Amino acid sequence: MSPISPVATPAAGLPRAATPRVQALDVVRGLVMVIMALDHTRDFWSPFPVRPEDVAHAPALLFFTRWVTHFCAPTFVFLSGCSVYLYEQKRQDGAAVSRFLLTRGLWLILLEVVLLTFILSWSHDLILLLVIYVIGAGLVLLAGLRWLPRGLLAGLALLIIVGHNLLPNIAPVTAANAGWALLHNGPFVLPVLGTPVLVGYSLGPWLGVLLAGYVLGPWFRLPLPERNRRLRWAGAGLLVLFVVLRATNWYGDPSPWSPQPQGGLHTALSFLNVTKSPPSLLFVSLTLGVALLLLSGAETATGGLVRVLRTFGQVPFFYYIGHFALLSFAAWVWTTLAFGKAINLAFANVKDWPAGYAPSLGRAYLVWATVVLLMYGPCRWYQRFKQTHTYWWLSYL
Repeated sequence: MSPISPVATPAAGLPRAATPRVQALDVVRGLVMVIMALDHTRDFWSPFPVRPEDVAHAPALLFFTRWVTHFCAPTFVFLSGCSVYLYEQKRQDGAAVSRFLLTRGLWLILLEVVLLTFILSWSHDLILLLVIYVIGAGLVLLAGLRWLPRGLLAGLALLIIVGHNLLPNIAPVTAANAGWALLHNGPFVLPVLGTPVLVGYSLGPWLGVLLAGYVLGPWFRLPLPERNRRLRWAGAGLLVLFVVLRATNWYGDPSPWSPQPQGGLHTALSFLNVTKSPPSLLFVSLTLGVALLLLSGAETATGGLVRVLRTFGQVPFFYYIGHFALLSFAAWVWTTLAFGKAINLAFANVKDWPAGYAPSLGRAYLVWATVVLLMYGPCRWYQRFKQTHTYWWLSYL
């Protein structure tokens, strides 16, 4: 999941007053950033031996702790597409926009491979290709795709989101089929020059979500009543589509739901347990349906919480790197003190867990709240710095 907005600062030479931000985008982005940190905290501070999505064995609270964070990645990617559209409206030079998207996308891929891999996978010889990579690769492709007619892009987004579930996952992934797996597959590990590369996000389906955001970007330039009406109808429509298709188990997700012997609660969990990697049609319908409804009400929202979320949403990459660095370093200190050596629980096999370790959702929630609170001050400082400076390099941070 990623809070990357391609638009970090106004275009060079453009007065800041001429480039007002859309509050709804910042607030919703900030909200999912806060939620996102919960999943990352659980990875580093309280992994369980059972997968949270295993509705037959996982406790309901563990399931929902993971499930609520499913809304983050699709919302980030969708909002990145919206931001690309709004950014290009501020520039008169289409070629300059494409160059920016190309260089921004390549920069994000580099940061994923170098910086985020270093922060996250300490003690493991591993290269990560996760959500920052897939957004970066999507921006690289969008640098060229944006020249196509908008109707064609809308059709391409619809085709990808609706149709990709017809494609099978590849297993096992080898050097011969890795190119296709990068476009459409669940998570896989492939050695490259002797180093394992973990590919957690396949590009094809997420490109569809990015294009959907880009295609719907013009809605955020409409008068507010019309914008909100469209967002509400689109969000409600996606949720109805989710319920109808999920209820029938006809199409849209490779894992059908079924009644569970534990009772109605676990049956409901099975109904909600849709596939994130690659993001199924039902996963996208559910998550973006909720995101669109939130966007329809966030523009006029007020209050202290809204101001906090807007702050986080205006400095997404700063928050993303900062919260990961804080979580990872703190986990290194905690495991060293608690178990006599540093253990990267986010990537360690269960058999390698220290004897004294016990998972605790209470610990995860406490650390999550602490990290979010600690990140607010630095994010507020950086937000003010961006508002008073127009250095070109800020658009890459």
